[in-house]
Amino acid sequence: MMLVDSHCHLDFPELRDELDAVVARAEAAGVARMLTISTRVRQHDTLLAIAERHAPVFCSVGTHPHHAAKEQDVTLSELLDRATRPKVVAIGEAGLDYFYDRSPRDVQERVFRKHIAAARESGLPLIVHTRDADADTARILEEETGQGSFIAVLHCFSGGRDLADRAIALGHYISFTGILTYKKSDALRSIAAALPADRIMVETDAPYLAPQSRRGKRNEPAFVVETAQVLAEARGASLETIANETTENFFRLFAKVPRPAAVAA
Repeated sequence: MMLVDSHCHLDFPELRDELDAVVARAEAAGVARMLTISTRVRQHDTLLAIAERHAPVFCSVGTHPHHAAKEQDVTLSELLDRATRPKVVAIGEAGLDYFYDRSPRDVQERVFRKHIAAARESGLPLIVHTRDADADTARILEEETGQGSFIAVLHCFSGGRDLADRAIALGHYISFTGILTYKKSDALRSIAAALPADRIMVETDAPYLAPQSRRGKRNEPAFVVETAQVLAEARGASLETIANETTENFFRLFAKVPRPAAVAA
């Protein structure tokens, strides 16, 4: 059985000081690929170095909405240039965060649309961050689809059914973190149970959002197994089935990531 952590932050201080051990524990747990996510383009070289040093690790390039105001000057051409690196397999994370509002909302939207353009032009998938911004996220995704196709995943999904349905209708993916395992996440588990099998993924968002058995502690990629188990229970499926489905979905979406040699198609 193979799993993938489709979204983590290995460059964050909670993980980077023992990175070799973190990656080793993930592999021992059956997590064959890890995608470490860019939050600041201006710090991308550090992230890229981590991916280049660890064979199972790949990365993205992008600006988190928290930092949108500070990285308005990042150009489309800069994103596209960095996207050509072999270990860079996605654009983002970018999007809207109305919970913290650490950047003005109009700036978040402009930077989000710039990343959509980068995904469209590069052909790489877009990693979407959305929190308390369901209506605007859906609107922007739909408007931008009208300007030309692109593919995306709504990571760490915690939104409502309407946003999930509208994203799926556009051909996008939905990814779940340890939030899915929390006792009060019945509504989220109901959404997860109803989504098409070919559009679901799992992630940790490590070092944050550890699953229920470790809630409040540091998260790491090995713990994605617990989220996959709860997703399996919600969908009335076996862990092996969910592992296979979410892993296949990962490699379909992040097509630039090579499969492990033993299971290469």
